[in-house]
Amino acid sequence: MTAPQASASYTPVAKGFHWIVALIWIAAWSLGFTAAHGPEAINPDHVLTGAHKAIASTVIVLTALRLLWRLTHRPPALPETMSPLAQNLAHLGHVLLYAVALIALPLSGWYWSSIAGRPVLLGGIIPLPPLAAPDPDLRAVARLIHLYTAWFCGALVLGHILVAFKHHFIDRDDILLRMTHARRQPGR
Repeated sequence: MTAPQASASYTPVAKGFHWIVALIWIAAWSLGFTAAHGPEAINPDHVLTGAHKAIASTVIVLTALRLLWRLTHRPPALPETMSPLAQNLAHLGHVLLYAVALIALPLSGWYWSSIAGRPVLLGGIIPLPPLAAPDPDLRAVARLIHLYTAWFCGALVLGHILVAFKHHFIDRDDILLRMTHARRQPGR
């Protein structure tokens, strides 16, 4: 099956996936950060942790659907004004966002919960099977993997946002606008 020809903008479905996953991811990351690094009084009964896992688990399902859409609907070509190096870096950035922020990070949290013997409820409702048997000896390592991956992903997502703003405000191209419903006015 061949993907349709690229258009000047992302499809409405691709835009929807992008913004829904972005909002869920940022909310999950923020809750996880607060649960892990906030004062004990903020999360005494691990309510924030439960909310973090409930919404973060949906990222896995949405990412699978998003990847299916992306594989069957070619994204718009990058502007010709971008150098080949910049285009390669943009592709690498997107691969890292998918592979690390949208796949590895949620899976590392699911693995940590499994090792700790704690359930993960998809959307806070459907229990997901554990990825491994509980193992107190691996719990600290699984925690560190998830925390360091989360910090790396926070920097990666912040970089993605800053680069989008750079394209919009400095390069003045339509990279950011193609993921929104807005259009750049001629001459701007």
